[in-house]
Amino acid sequence: GTTTLFAALNILDGSVIGPGETFSFNAPVGTWSRDKGYRRAPVSFGGLLVDSWGGGVCQTSSTLYNAALLAGLEVVERHRHHYAPTYIPPGRDAAVAYPNIDLKLRNPFDFPVTINGSVTPSGVIVDIVGARRPIAGVSVEQRVAGVTRPEEIVIGSGRYGRVRNPGHTGFNVETYRVVGDMRELLSVDNYPVMSKVVEYRGE
Repeated sequence: GTTTLFAALNILDGSVIGPGETFSFNAPVGTWSRDKGYRRAPVSFGGLLVDSWGGGVCQTSSTLYNAALLAGLEVVERHRHHYAPTYIPPGRDAAVAYPNIDLKLRNPFDFPVTINGSVTPSGVIVDIVGARRPIAGVSVEQRVAGVTRPEEIVIGSGRYGRVRNPGHTGFNVETYRVVGDMRELLSVDNYPVMSKVVEYRGE
């Protein structure tokens, strides 16, 4: 939630990745979240049940992932969520769960870069700042190969209905980083669909 969002950004803010160094999101943030008790019920990542912290930390890691793509950092490790999140386009999320689901980024440049993070009324902002901009015109492109809308399952009967599970749309999406004439395939992500469940009760 919001508490973990602010905390994760505060920990990341000012982090420096030296030339050739690899930055692990879990190294600073994961240990803190574990020690402070911000572990949640099991969440499925690629079919495996792992403990997750919820949207606050994963929103931060996903925003950092997108900033890193545009800054030209190398992606050493990135995992998608099992179901497509709602706060970022599918294929551009980066799930984290301490200790084994991590986001790792490598600085390929000959100068250090600094991660700056903040929360504004419009959302989460992560900037990656270096001595100069070695590459320009970087963009992230996506090709959505398939979209599967959730079916609605109705249980019970009566006048009053409530949504027990809002469901998740399924996606099959390819994500690319484009730098000049170079086109790099970052990931091919298949997010399964989850049915919407509505329960009716009362006369």
